[in-house]
Amino acid sequence: MQWLLRDVDVLGRGRRDIALDGDAIIDPALVGPAARSVGCSGLVALPALVDPHTHLRDPGAGDAETIATGLRAAAAGGYGAVFVMANTEPVADTAAVVEYERDTAERAGLCDLHPIGAVTKGLAGQELADLEAMASSRAAVRMFSDDGMCVGRSDLMREALERISALGGVLAQHSQDLALTAGAQLDEGELSRALGMTGWPAMAESTIIARDAIMAGHLGARLHVCHISTATGVEVVRWAKAQGFQVTAEATPHHLALDSGATAAGDPDFKVNPPLRGTADVAAVREGLLDGTIDMIGTDHAPHPDSAKGCDWSRAANGMLGLETALAVVAELFVRTGRMSWAQLADRMSTRPAGLLGLGHRYGGDLSVGRPGNLCLIDPQRSWTVDPAGLSSIARNTPYKGRTYHARVVATVLHGRPTFDLDGVFAAG
Repeated sequence: MQWLLRDVDVLGRGRRDIALDGDAIIDPALVGPAARSVGCSGLVALPALVDPHTHLRDPGAGDAETIATGLRAAAAGGYGAVFVMANTEPVADTAAVVEYERDTAERAGLCDLHPIGAVTKGLAGQELADLEAMASSRAAVRMFSDDGMCVGRSDLMREALERISALGGVLAQHSQDLALTAGAQLDEGELSRALGMTGWPAMAESTIIARDAIMAGHLGARLHVCHISTATGVEVVRWAKAQGFQVTAEATPHHLALDSGATAAGDPDFKVNPPLRGTADVAAVREGLLDGTIDMIGTDHAPHPDSAKGCDWSRAANGMLGLETALAVVAELFVRTGRMSWAQLADRMSTRPAGLLGLGHRYGGDLSVGRPGNLCLIDPQRSWTVDPAGLSSIARNTPYKGRTYHARVVATVLHGRPTFDLDGVFAAG
């Protein structure tokens, strides 16, 4: 089917028509008379977003998320592809599990899913998983992570970097020295001391980043730093890049938008790992994203059932929803304030994540003729208030509930086919 998106602001750089023919963007002059026309005046077109860090809990109990509901949330957030972390039940540490994830996503047809394989068996940090089997499976895994846990043993980290490098892949590390964070409940500082809770010190992040970056540099391997949250961590990544090490980093919307003060009221929806940090750390992470030290944005979408969040803080699970609100939160912080253009947002939320594993030919880019037909449409003037009950995810643990934002995804197109259509513009086209 052919679509003609008329008078759309492409990446905030000017208005033109975008023509889609199947899975490709074509010259609008080649559109036939049977093409369906969609008026897009007032909308901004971006390449479909790519999330390098998602949790979908499937396989699992199904009470927090499933692949189908998670991908529906992803499409509603403007995403065309998500990289899914391995902390499922059973853990994604075998070819069978990652193939299940990929096959289930293909049947859903809402968003491309790229499984992330576990580095160690069962995420236990004691024995490497069969990395080669996952890489050679139908899922063709090229990113490996024990996210939620840190690969703490240096000998295992070295072997993992060497084996993953031989596969042409990247190791994504959850940078947390577990010996320094036992029992930690929130950021270490005045608030944790006032509340009498064990704090999560910033150095527990930065020391692991430093160790891993040095190892990756010496081995010629690729390291990706997940959900960076501290000023010192940003400085370590900046240093590693200056050395020419193959190190990339991501920041989450919540570590960019929220600080540790939000945790004072004890709402478990603000409990996350790494924790929300102080204002100086938040400012450093924002600057790191703007100056390119931090390459991209990952949602760390982490759904939980009500039983895991509707309890007191000390017993609550870490994590918060992110897929459906990520673009709005980032746009509010940076585009609305003039610190970032729409094109720069697309670079951080689509092009760079796609490039992390050499998928730039499938996602990201400038929406020029010949590019894949993967895009999202944004209404930059659409005010909306986050209502947990209105989200596509099964879970409701969003820290943004009741907050109003001023940009919203209104449609997502994947491989030339609408996967999300808030206002029914494609149905009417």
